[in-house]
Amino acid sequence: MFDDLIIWTFLLATAVQLFFWLYFFARLSVYNDGKTAKRRYGVRVDQNTTAPPHHDTCPPVSVIICEHDESENIRNFLHRILNQNYRSFEVLVVSHNSSLISYDILSYLHHHNKQLRIIRCDDGKVGKKFALANGIAQAKNQVLLLTDADCLPASDQWLQKMVEGLNDDVQIVLGVAPFMKAPGFLNLFQRYEACYTATQYLSFALAGLPYMGVGRNLAYTKQLFQQQGGFQRHEHLASGDDDLFINEVAHGDNVSIQIDPVTFVYSKAKATWKAYFNQKTRHFSTGKLYKLHHRILLFTLAMSHVLHYMGGLLVAIEIDFYYTLLGYTVRMLVVTAVSSVILSKLQHRSLRFWVPALDAALVLFYLVFAPFTLMNTNTQRWN
Repeated sequence: MFDDLIIWTFLLATAVQLFFWLYFFARLSVYNDGKTAKRRYGVRVDQNTTAPPHHDTCPPVSVIICEHDESENIRNFLHRILNQNYRSFEVLVVSHNSSLISYDILSYLHHHNKQLRIIRCDDGKVGKKFALANGIAQAKNQVLLLTDADCLPASDQWLQKMVEGLNDDVQIVLGVAPFMKAPGFLNLFQRYEACYTATQYLSFALAGLPYMGVGRNLAYTKQLFQQQGGFQRHEHLASGDDDLFINEVAHGDNVSIQIDPVTFVYSKAKATWKAYFNQKTRHFSTGKLYKLHHRILLFTLAMSHVLHYMGGLLVAIEIDFYYTLLGYTVRMLVVTAVSSVILSKLQHRSLRFWVPALDAALVLFYLVFAPFTLMNTNTQRWN
């Protein structure tokens, strides 16, 4: 009886995994990803970044950034945003409960860049949700493009390409926000996990089931934000300005994705396991508030992943090692084939060789974070 249970569990989990990879994730692998890219400044950019935008189809855009004592990031990264090749845009930086150092740097930059606007927001509140809502309220334009102060767009075509997907029906564009490469296994795992997360939300959006976006690279209209009442339904949480809002307002007809490498927005990964743990615990906590069918979908994906490995291990111990080997091999061939294409599109080709090891490491990732996610109710942190 026990043998039957574990072998059927293993087979069912493997079948569910194959379904997700072949039905959902394969969509992203065959999706047209735009132009070829080359590497510059440690990130990948388009070979032709001087092509003029189509002026007659470019709506004015408000780029909104919230910062909290990020003077170093402002010095290093804001110039790439201010120098976008676009007809008409403003950059609103909401300085939220920041020191005078950040504000002085912003004031200097404003002196030399008239499209930069500074909004001081000293409300003492934790989390950037109220600061972001303040910036959106003061934005002059109907098209909003969101990113963070520690983010570096891959090219000066980022703004143009991100808003190209918007039209009368499509009010949301989901972008990609990878991590910069650095030495060490922690960085390797964070880059893979970020790509896997992008694979999920982009593939589900292609299947008509959008459930989240990342605030480091996200476009939507001010009209949509106002019609939905902004962040009112989850304003008691510091987190969720990106994923909870998109989960609330997105549906299969009002979302598009953008995976052209020139639109990628890069940021540094966490430098310590503790910082990474705190970040992921907070992010997973907001996931508990997703719509029910999204939670079921994501739970099924994660649980089948865990049961595939754990069930296979039990099958190898209790029944026959060759059954486990066959199940693992079939799934891994599919995972490797599909993820290799996707990782190449996401400009992380070097991770392809690590897929078997990192795929297994995701099981430990789920097992570690699951109990903390269920117990954690403290999402009151800025970022």
